This record gives sequence, structure tokens and C-alpha cells, in this order.
Amino acid sequence: MRKGSSVPIGEYMKTMRVVQFILIDVISIFLTYGVVIFTIYFSRVVGFTPSNALMLLPGVIVFKIIVYYFSKLYKLVLDNVGIDEVFRIFVAVTFTNVIIVIFFLSIPQFQFIPEFYFIFTTVIEAVLLSSTRMVKRFIKMFAFRLREQSGRRTLLVGAGAGGRMVYNELRNNQDLTSSPIAFVDDDPLKIGKLMAGLPIYGPISKTPEIIDRLAIEEVIIAIADIDSVRLQQIIQIVAQRPVKMRRLPQFKELKKDAPKRLLEVNVEDLLSRDVIELDTFGIQEFIAGKRVLVTGAGGSIGSELVRQIMKYNPGTVLLLDIYENGIYDLQMELNRMYPYGYLNHVERKVLIASVYNYERMHQIFADFQPQLVFHAAAYKHVPLMEDSSVEAVRTNLLGTYNVCKLSDEFQVEKMVLVSSDKAVRPTNVMGATKRFAEMILQHFDKNSKTNYSAVRFGNVLGSNGSVVPLFRKQIESGGPVTVTDRNVIRYFMTIPEAVSLILQSGAFAKGGEIFILDMGEPVKIIDLAEKMIMLSGFKPYIDIEIVITGLRPGEKLFEELLVDKNLQQNKTANKKIFLEDIQDLPEIEKEIIQIRQVLETLSNIEVKAMVQRVVPTYSFKK
Repeated sequence: MRKGSSVPIGEYMKTMRVVQFILIDVISIFLTYGVVIFTIYFSRVVGFTPSNALMLLPGVIVFKIIVYYFSKLYKLVLDNVGIDEVFRIFVAVTFTNVIIVIFFLSIPQFQFIPEFYFIFTTVIEAVLLSSTRMVKRFIKMFAFRLREQSGRRTLLVGAGAGGRMVYNELRNNQDLTSSPIAFVDDDPLKIGKLMAGLPIYGPISKTPEIIDRLAIEEVIIAIADIDSVRLQQIIQIVAQRPVKMRRLPQFKELKKDAPKRLLEVNVEDLLSRDVIELDTFGIQEFIAGKRVLVTGAGGSIGSELVRQIMKYNPGTVLLLDIYENGIYDLQMELNRMYPYGYLNHVERKVLIASVYNYERMHQIFADFQPQLVFHAAAYKHVPLMEDSSVEAVRTNLLGTYNVCKLSDEFQVEKMVLVSSDKAVRPTNVMGATKRFAEMILQHFDKNSKTNYSAVRFGNVLGSNGSVVPLFRKQIESGGPVTVTDRNVIRYFMTIPEAVSLILQSGAFAKGGEIFILDMGEPVKIIDLAEKMIMLSGFKPYIDIEIVITGLRPGEKLFEELLVDKNLQQNKTANKKIFLEDIQDLPEIEKEIIQIRQVLETLSNIEVKAMVQRVVPTYSFKK
């Protein structure tokens, strides 16, 4: 507020801006008619008296200002004054002059200026009023031209409404350092033409050559209504060159009250696949109104599980994790997205606990009586667990046993275990404990009214401990990027994609199933590293080095194929979800008792040998 005033500073500034433009318009109108009046006088027009015209001029000015005010000419946004605003000004000026002519014709005793000269006053006045409102834009355009000399040379993909919008934003936003050089488009009617003074090249398939020819440093995909398939095609084309890449958000990515800003193109966009079709009605029926417990809720998969579960209107969501920082961040995110008092309010409870602490978990089940359990709590980092196998057994194995046992005792409707592709013919203790966890789950399913199932999938893009965040950090620090082997391949899935299929599998589950997710085509890790370097605007092996470090303990060169369509594995209603055949199980209860008795006394190698006895497909180097 201003000192001694109760008027908010924003309102005061708006009022002052209106007053300033009224004064400018008064001067513009006075100059317009003053020039015309004296032109008529010096032309010696018969019967014209300049003194009479000048005497009536103040009344004309007041009338015009009143009309302009109610025509909202003083509410125009000056940053982007264009043809629409100029047209509005011309209409207002023409209207007032027509009224003035009619007024003076109907009252002959008042003589202003000959009617013919209103043609000139209309044009001059409209030009003056438009020019004063375009000054700010002219200044910005001049500043933009100066910034072009030092900005990143930028190519805009799409010479349509989206391209024009991005160009205007780059021109008007002084915080942006991108300098548009040209457009590229597929429309043959646009190729070779100009838009906003920039040439339009094409087709888009020739973008790599255009990048080379124009020395482009950044590409912005500026197509407003692009579908996912076409977006990925364009990203693949542009990614052939080491340029930074950004894009307009797709309609499905636009959120209410969120700023409509450009998004960075990342490796998830590069590797994304067809949209997964879900039975949302079935998932809604599965979750709506239920008390849902998610273990490991602060992790990559657990947190996304919570986000997606919230969309299906559960009654209560219990967020359980041993690590307080991750789950605190998720709690704050949910508080922002679903503030208390929210129309469809979902009760949320954050619980700090370890799944291998049976007493603590028993108290939680007794207090909250969950109806659905998603068990995502696990140690999953392969090399780290090779040296700490006792922790892998304690959490992945005994923790899963505790959750399964309590789900039976408290009559949980369904329990879903988040498993791993590492459980298939495991060569590391993490995968072996995950396979053991699947056996525990199937054991309880045979002896309980609770419906138990597991979901097995591969690497998740961007999850904690995965290769993508590691590569990003290495690129940001200038390299080198480390790859274990030039031939290592992995199957990838995005976190939202994996979690949506987990929920779908839970809805499908009838009891005892191990659902396996189709991970698509494998990706060479060294290709992934090269693409990520190029997406960051660097050249692999020149700007950022790639170093081969050798396979880590327990790491495979080739991941197991989860879904072998040649074997005609059991299909489900979703083409991305298959079923693993149920195998013979060991005496789980007997094994768990023995593990509890000896676990703390065993060496790292002895723990692995103990797991191998129960999981005979597990092989490890002693």
C-alpha cells in the first residue's frame, strides 16, 4: 500500500496507468484536430471559422474519451498489441466520428469542421492512438533483436498456432535466451514462405540437415495438438543431432492452475511407447472407498502407487515407509494436490515403520484394518545387496512374510506384491529374495481367504538408483558417463506405466497369480547414454566421454525376457499383462523359522547359500 492510503498498490498502479493513457489520448486527439483545423484554415475553405472549431474541440475530446473508456480501450494488454487491438481502436475512432458528424449535421448552428475532413481525422487519430499503445511492443522487439545476437540459435518445429505462440513468448520474455532462426513444417503450402519474418523450411524429416545448415543449438517442438506417436517420431528425428530439445506440453499434460510452459524433452519421451489402455472402471471398483496400505510409499514405485490410487477415490490411504525424508516429500505433495477440505477428500495417514518389525506392523494392521495392501517396500539395488545380503533377506524376504501373514490374520481382501524381473533365474541376491518373496505369497494364497498376487516387471525409467538419474548427474557434472559394458541391454518402462499396470493386475487378480508385464523392446545402455548426452546439447565422446567400467557383481549382460510370446504365456484382458505358471513350492513356514533362527549368525556368503537352497534357480559366485 501507499503510505497514508488504504488503496492496494496494484489498484493504484492500474488507475495511474489509465490516467496516463487518457492524457496521452487527449493530446493525440488535440493534435489530430489541431492539424486538420489549421490545414483547412490555410486551404481557405469558404465559410470555415477556426475559432469556432477550436472552441468546440474540448467538448469533442471529452465525448471521445468517455466513449473510449466504456469501449475498454484503457484495459488493453500492451505487451502484445496486435491487429485485433488496432482494429478495435479504428472501430472506436470511426464510431465517435460518425456520431460527431451526425450531431453537427442535425444542429446547423454549431459549425465544427467540414464532413469530408473527418476521413483524415479518423485515419490520423487511429494511427496516433495505436502507435502510443504499441510503443512497449516496439521496445521489446528492439530488445529481442539485440538478444538474438547472443541467444541460442533455435529452430521451431511447427509453423502453426503453436509455433507462433512460442515465437511470441520467446520475443516477449526477456528471461529466455533462445533466438528463433527459422521454422520447419510438413505443410507444402507453408514451406518456402515466411512467418514472423522467419523462413519456413521442410519437411520435418529433413530437420537434421536443417540443424547442420543453420548451426542450430536448440529445437523447440511447437505443435499444440500433437499426438504421442507423432511426438515421439519427431523427437527421434531431432535426436539425431546434439541439440537441446524442448516442447509444448500435450493437452493431457496440462493441469488446471499450472503455468503453460515449455517442457524439457527427456529420455522418457524418447523411449515412450503406445498409450496403455486400462480398465479404469474395474480399477475404480477395486479401490473406491477402500482402506489401502502402501508399504515403501516414499520410494519411486510406492509414491507413484499412492498418486494413482488417490485418483480412484479410496476411503483411506496409509503411507508406510522406514525412510522419513521420501515419505515426507510425498505427504507435502499430496497436501498441495488434495488440500484438506477438498471436495472428494481422502483420509491420509503417514506411518514410519519397518516391514521386518513384526510387532510394529501388527499394531498398524490392528489399528487401521486395511482392506487392500500394495507391498512395494524392498531393497532393490543389485550391487549394494551383494555385499549386504542379510539386509536383502531381512526386508525383501522376512518383511514380505510379515505383510503376507498379517494380511491373512486381519482378513485383507487383496495383497499385491511388487516383484522384479531379477526374480527370473536370478544371478544376484536381490533377485533371489524377490523370487523367494513370490513363493511366500503363493504359499499364503493356498492357505488363506485373502487374495494374494505379485507383479513382475523390469527397469523403471527415472526410479531411485536406476541408470537414468545416474547418467543425468554425470552429464551435469561434465562427465564421464559410465557404462558397465558396450553390449549390456535392458528393458525399460516409465514409472506411471508400470504402476498403472500394477493397479490393473490387482483388479484382475483372483489369487496366487504372478503377473508379468510386457516391457517392449530392449534398449542398449550405451545407446541410451549417447541419446541422453545429445538431448543435453553435447556431443558424445567429444564434449562428454563415455567410459566402460565392466559388469558389477551380480549384474547380467542381458536381462531375462519376461514375456516370450512364442511360448504363448497365459494372457489377460490387457495385452500388456501376462501370467506366469504356478510352480511347486517348498515348505515356506519351516524355511522361515530356520531363517529367523540363523540369519544374524551367517556370513554374507552363507546367507546367499541359504537363499539358494530354497531358490534353486539362483546361481552366484562364491
